[in-house]
Amino acid sequence: MNTILSLLTKNVRAVLTASAAFSVLALNTASAQEQTNQAEAPEDVEQIAIVGTRGAPRSVGESAVPIDIISDEEFKNQGSTDMVSMLQTVVPSFNVNDQPINDASSLVRPANLRGMASDHTLVLVNGKRRHRSAVITFLGGGLSDGAQGPDISVIPATALKQVEVLRDGAAAQYGSDAIAGVVNFVLKDNSEGGVVEARYGSYYEGDGDMMQISGNVGLPLSDDGFINLTAEYRTADPTSRSVQRDDAAALIAAGNTFVEDPAQIWGNPEIKDDIKLFANLGLDLSNSAQAYMFGNYAEREVEGGFYYRNPHTRGGVYDGGVDTDGTPLLLVGDLDGLDNGISCPTVRITDGNVLDNADYGLIADNSTAVGANCFAFNEMFPGGFTPRFGGTITDMSLVFGTRGELANEVGYDVSVNLGQNEVDFAISNTLNPSLGPQTPTSFKPGKYTQSEQTFDFDLHKPFDVGLAEPLFLAGGFQYRHESYESLAGDTASYEIGPLAAQGFGIGSNGFPGLSARSQSDASRHNIAFYLDAEVFLSDDFMVAGAVRYEDYSDFGDTTKGKISARWQATDSIAFRGAVSTGFKAPTIGQSNVRNVTTAFGTDGELIDRATLPPTDPISVQKGGSVLTPEESTSYSLGMVAEFDSGLFLTVDYYNIEVTDRISTTSGIKLTEEDIAQLLAQGVSDASSFTEVSFFTNDFDTTTEGVDVVANYSQEMFGGDTKYSLAYNWTSTVVDEASDNISAERIRMLEDNLPAVRWSLTANHTNGDWRVLGRLNYFGSTYEDHLDSALPIDNISSEITVDVEVAYHFTDDLQLVVGAKNALDEYPDENTLYDNEIAGAKYPVTSPMGINGGFYYLRGIYTF
Repeated sequence: MNTILSLLTKNVRAVLTASAAFSVLALNTASAQEQTNQAEAPEDVEQIAIVGTRGAPRSVGESAVPIDIISDEEFKNQGSTDMVSMLQTVVPSFNVNDQPINDASSLVRPANLRGMASDHTLVLVNGKRRHRSAVITFLGGGLSDGAQGPDISVIPATALKQVEVLRDGAAAQYGSDAIAGVVNFVLKDNSEGGVVEARYGSYYEGDGDMMQISGNVGLPLSDDGFINLTAEYRTADPTSRSVQRDDAAALIAAGNTFVEDPAQIWGNPEIKDDIKLFANLGLDLSNSAQAYMFGNYAEREVEGGFYYRNPHTRGGVYDGGVDTDGTPLLLVGDLDGLDNGISCPTVRITDGNVLDNADYGLIADNSTAVGANCFAFNEMFPGGFTPRFGGTITDMSLVFGTRGELANEVGYDVSVNLGQNEVDFAISNTLNPSLGPQTPTSFKPGKYTQSEQTFDFDLHKPFDVGLAEPLFLAGGFQYRHESYESLAGDTASYEIGPLAAQGFGIGSNGFPGLSARSQSDASRHNIAFYLDAEVFLSDDFMVAGAVRYEDYSDFGDTTKGKISARWQATDSIAFRGAVSTGFKAPTIGQSNVRNVTTAFGTDGELIDRATLPPTDPISVQKGGSVLTPEESTSYSLGMVAEFDSGLFLTVDYYNIEVTDRISTTSGIKLTEEDIAQLLAQGVSDASSFTEVSFFTNDFDTTTEGVDVVANYSQEMFGGDTKYSLAYNWTSTVVDEASDNISAERIRMLEDNLPAVRWSLTANHTNGDWRVLGRLNYFGSTYEDHLDSALPIDNISSEITVDVEVAYHFTDDLQLVVGAKNALDEYPDENTLYDNEIAGAKYPVTSPMGINGGFYYLRGIYTF
């Protein structure tokens, strides 16, 4: 927060001075151009979007690029409460899957628009760029591995007036990240009234109980403004869709009664507390000038499962290698040091339960000199252990500025945007093996903080050039500063204890802490200039263009452009298309982060995999180099049809070519020769990792697809029924990749998302009753199970059904009951690697989820 406050101190005076100057100018010169007071304007029942154009806001049908406008009611009419899941329900080209055991991805789930990674979509709130999450998805299910996008789950649905989804490349308009498109969250601006909603839900299996209460209220800010406030609180219990692992079952069969059943949990993490606060303020300074401010504070604590540590075989904790005859040995620590004082017996694991071994009994009996000096972690965790991994995510933002119009029709918008996201990791039910019996069992392994500060200055003006409508020009300047800070964990999470020399692992097992010497604070800044133009060459033909120049302090500059057009061919049918170039700058986190996590290797064994900066000596040894921007070229061509019958239809084809895509490499093993060379260079931690990974510009892709959106309304059964169809087909091909990207990873990039997804919704209203039904289709997918070369081919397609019934007891009070996935459908069971590997009953990256049906009850009071 210090970064935000210091920047606020530096910039608030300048911004307020600019705001005041423009406002006074507008007050003194406002004349015939003054805007009509909003309260006096006729109500416009057609939804309009501000995203995608800096000209006059346009309806979905009038836009030259495909835009979805999702009302707050559409968000409410479903069982999901997490924002990414809610978007998946209403935007078929938007995919998200569960992340039950996937490192930091379990805390902030990556989502994919139009088949691209989660950080290929630019997120705006009220048209202003949203800051990134501090969470980097080191394990992102293939497509989003290494992505660092915003955390949109901190946005409460109750705060929203509408959501605008621009499904077209827009980096030339908005800057880095807008390769797949733009999502703009528009906050409510009511100055009166409000709503309170209480919601409860649970899965058919009887777990995952969710409770949420939220409220929104609009208040006047003098006679000329508003304050709109939103608060939400949510908790959710964990779920389990697991089977017992073979190794754990064998231990139980051999008499080890300390093993949990199941030993490893696959399911949703527990959300202990999820608090979201949002505020949106506006004040009319005149009929042609407004000051505005909005911001949020959010905090949630999440805890989920991790991989089970077998009490015989977990390396660095229990595994002592093998005897001369090949018999496995238990790892035993000699507390007074090897070859010093009392010697420890060799414990040979000759059956399925070392606890009944006589030699183990000698060291477990602490009443004897041998037992007091000799130690095995079976004494602390006799059934093995499964760490609990999670953390606390804190998110905050503040945007303030002024907008308006001068007498010469020059519009302006000046703003400062401050954002920060912090993740404070936590891991429990684990240990630092090198500390022996003195180890804690809970750790704080480190903290990451992403901070961003942006200054925007925008101008726009129409020019009469003798055409059907004025030429609209917009231009502006942006300055953005961002930093990524890594803070060390508590000392015990990375400390090298006295047993390290005897083969015991170092650091909190599962997620070793970030050491004090590895913490860092990296930053950069960039400036941008843009120019937009939009004009109707005739009453029926509109063209638009955009060009944007950006200069980054860490890798240089880039210039991108876009041309789009729309032709109203008949009264009912229009055609549209766009061509654009785009880019995504490597994030400051991707260039500098360090992380060590537990993953499955290709041989099915747990390994410690380090993600290192690409310029780290270990990364350089294996081919790492300074990151460069991703470059993209996008094409789109579509049709818009609005028929007299009321049918509205859009069909859009898109093609996105991306070169030098940034991602983490597949795990790269360090050979003995690698380690020897690195140690000779003074790289002391070269021998600490089984595998390493780093960010790299390592592959090119072509993604193409088709979006179809249709809406229709009719009167039936004495009421009104609204139908909506949203269809998406997407195909991704990896055109070129280096040896650092495995064949299984390429297959995940191409086939892990469903090629076809669609949803068909019917919403019928009749008096006080409302009934909704929705069909959701998920095409077949492929999964490299646990990212460890365990292929699950042709996971079959599925159709799920959502239903909801609502009744208004009064004009103000409404009760809603519903079910998401009402027929309790599941993906194909994982029969290949379920109990043999890690106990996952279903393919864990299934886009339809692995938890089955979910029922819910909502009470809504409007005032």
